[in-house]
This record gives sequence, C-alpha cells and structure tokens, in this order.
Amino acid sequence: MENDRMNELQKIVQTQIDVDVKQFILKNILKLTKEDLNWVSEQILSRQKSKFKNPNWFANTNLIFPPPLSTEQSSSEITAEYKAKLFSGENFIDLTGGMGLDTFALAKVFKKGKYFELQKPVYEVAKYNFEFLNQKNITFFNQDSIEYLKKNDEKYDLIFLDPARRDAQKKKVFQLSDCEPNLIEIIDLLLMKSNNILIKTSPLLDISLIINSLKYVKKIHIVALENDVKEILIEVQNNFNQKSIIKTINFKKQKTETFDFDYDSEKSIQLEFSEPKKYIYEPNNAILKSGGFKNIAIQNDLEKLGTNTHLYTSNDLVPFAGRVFEVVFTTKVSHTDLKQILPEMKGNLSIRNFPDTVENLKKKLKIKDGGNKYIFAITDCTNKKILLVCNKIN
Repeated sequence: MENDRMNELQKIVQTQIDVDVKQFILKNILKLTKEDLNWVSEQILSRQKSKFKNPNWFANTNLIFPPPLSTEQSSSEITAEYKAKLFSGENFIDLTGGMGLDTFALAKVFKKGKYFELQKPVYEVAKYNFEFLNQKNITFFNQDSIEYLKKNDEKYDLIFLDPARRDAQKKKVFQLSDCEPNLIEIIDLLLMKSNNILIKTSPLLDISLIINSLKYVKKIHIVALENDVKEILIEVQNNFNQKSIIKTINFKKQKTETFDFDYDSEKSIQLEFSEPKKYIYEPNNAILKSGGFKNIAIQNDLEKLGTNTHLYTSNDLVPFAGRVFEVVFTTKVSHTDLKQILPEMKGNLSIRNFPDTVENLKKKLKIKDGGNKYIFAITDCTNKKILLVCNKIN
C-alpha cells in the first residue's frame, strides 16, 4: 500500500477508533474499496484489543497493527517488559515473533536479535513498526525458524518462543506436544543452540505437566495482571540439575504481589488446619494456579481452613499476596440463621470447596448481590459446611 493512501486510511482509523466494527463495515461498504474496508476494519479491531493491553503502542497513531488474532495473542507491554528483566546479553532469537512486543522488549537488553514469523502480513507489520520506532538491532526473517536453526551453526544467549496453541481447526490445545512447534520434539535442538530457553505458554497449562514433560526446567513464572493469569513462562537452562522454582507475580495498579517456592517442597510440607480465626486470607489467582497451597501457609505463618479449601486464617494480621478479610460472623448454611446476622440479606457470595454453585446457593439463601459484606460458603477442617460473613480489609 502506498504511503499516502495508508496515511489517509490511518486517519479514518483514528476517527472511528471506538465504533462497533460491524456497524462501521455496513456504513462504509459502498464508500471504500473492499481492500481498504478490510484494512481499516482490522486496524480498528486490533487497536481496540490493544487499548489497555498495549497503551503506548495504541497511543502511537503511526504504528500499524497485525490482524486481530495476532494482536489478541500478543503479550502485553507489562508482561513483555517482565521477560526483558529476566535476561540480557549479546544476542537472542525470537522463533515466533508475532506482533513483536516481546522482541521489542528484549531488543532493549540485548545487543542484537533475530525475529522470525511465518505469516507474511504479520512479519511485514512488525518490520515496519520496528523501523518506525528506530529499533535497528533486529534482523527480520519471513521463514521457518526451526529449519533455520537446523541449518545454521550460530549460538545464542537466549532463545525465546511462544508456540501456537491452536490446532488446524483453530481449537485451543493444552499439551506441550500439541503446540506448534512441538516443544517436546525440538527441545534438544534448542539446547544445542543456547543454554537459556524461555517459553511462553498458555495459562491453562498444568504446572506438573510442564515439570514432567521438559528437562532442565529452572523456573516457571506465572504472570498475572490485576489477578487475571495471562501467561506461564518456562525458563529452561541447559544441564540444570537443581530444584525447579515456581515464581508467581501479580501486577496491580497499587502494588505488585510476588510469591516464590520450591516445587518439590510442596509435597513434603505438613500443614496445620484450623477453624476460622479473626482474619481470612484468599491467595491471588497466580498463586492458586501455581498449586503452592502449603508453601503459602508456611511462608506466612497461617493455618488452612481445610485440605481442599484454599483459604487461610490467623488471629494476627499479616501482609499477604491476595485479598484479606476480617471475620464478622460464622454461621450454618441457613437462610434463617444468616438473616439474623445479616438482616438486609445482601452480600458478595463466593464458594470454596462447597458442594453447590454460587447461583443455586444465592437462591436457597435468598441473598441479593451487593453491599459491603463478603460471604464465603466453605467446607471447614472438620468437614462442616459453614458460612463466613466478612469485611474486606483494604
């Protein structure tokens, strides 16, 4: 596309940035050529997907965005910058470049790098954006990165890849062997080319599956934004023979919550259980994803409410990576009993290891949503079903 034409279309994108794309297409189907209409529509949709995820790129009206699916699958600026804090060195290679957020972040901490992308439209967009942003230490390749590695002898300080997690029918896959490229098949090749491998995977992937499927796993990073787990990063180091560390990080506006533990230690810890005390602690979702249910108790000197009830308790308030509540009342799971202590029958209901759904329980208890009380329906350490009525502590 010629620059003048693209500039005109970019102006349309900026004036229509908040519109419903389907409505935009209907209104402009006779005003723009099919090619221009498709391009503008994709740019609007991709930018909308990036508004909060990649605010700096979104604010730059000169950048071009790849198709919506590539934009959706890309890292956020925050998670890309997190990766760049893990490594630095002479050279790196990104085997699955995509939109290029991760490549761009890594380019700031390495002297030079290589970007690979099989989809030509995505490759061309990334190359254009890097040139516009004056990031000159990246060489771009529109070819198969694995075939390139097989045919070249160059070694790298870091290999990064984000394997595609959809099959030929565009359905999501959750096994390492089902990704493209197949991690199980290529890991030995990667380790021949670098001592350090960083793999971005789906937040739905099972942590134990990662440990059991890949060798030399040094760390697994579980990365969340505002308590929403966005990605799992697998850090592989050649010939690493120590215990794997699980690192969780939850980026929030006010603070960043972190929690680390030794994966093997989780099995051997003997926990103490307790009925609810003065304070209740709910781990953030990155910790819940990690499976560090015993380590979080030990490291914070807390007792657990039940084997499969992932809430914790103490009489003394402690700093915690998650939400903290003060227990106001404990009662049986009964509308009559609850109404005596909560006459307005309004609260924010959650269930933890409890044999019912939130919606069903709200109907049975006749609770309305809202108010400043938080109600947990749980199974406690004596296997009793109870309700905890709490105030949230900011």
